Amino acid sequence: QVQLVESGGGLVQPGGSLRLSCAASGFTRSAYAIGWFRQAPGKEREGVSCISGATGNTYYGDSVKGRFTISRDNAKNTLYLQMNSLKPEDTAVYYCATALSGWCPRLPGEYEYWGQGTQVTVSS
Repeated sequence: QVQLVESGGGLVQPGGSLRLSCAASGFTRSAYAIGWFRQAPGKEREGVSCISGATGNTYYGDSVKGRFTISRDNAKNTLYLQMNSLKPEDTAVYYCATALSGWCPRLPGEYEYWGQGTQVTVSS
């Protein structure tokens, strides 16, 4: 049974940092792509970052480039998202998701498995 469990969300002041984690289990292959999406109230789900299982390449959305860093610990089957210089507009529920193709699709609908999400609130 595939399971993704996010943690690490919370309330942080603008300019602060958070590190999100996503623990993955139940996968029979390791070469899957895994990434982060976020969704703010009233907005569409937005791609934040992804690591390709096929190449190891990383991808970032324009709004987070230079501030967020994605990493993956294959030994622990855990994905991380280090978020620095947080802004109020980063406030959203953050989800991790996997694409079994190994590549990083652009659209949320192309990811097969999703976690339950973790709330990140950036506010003073």
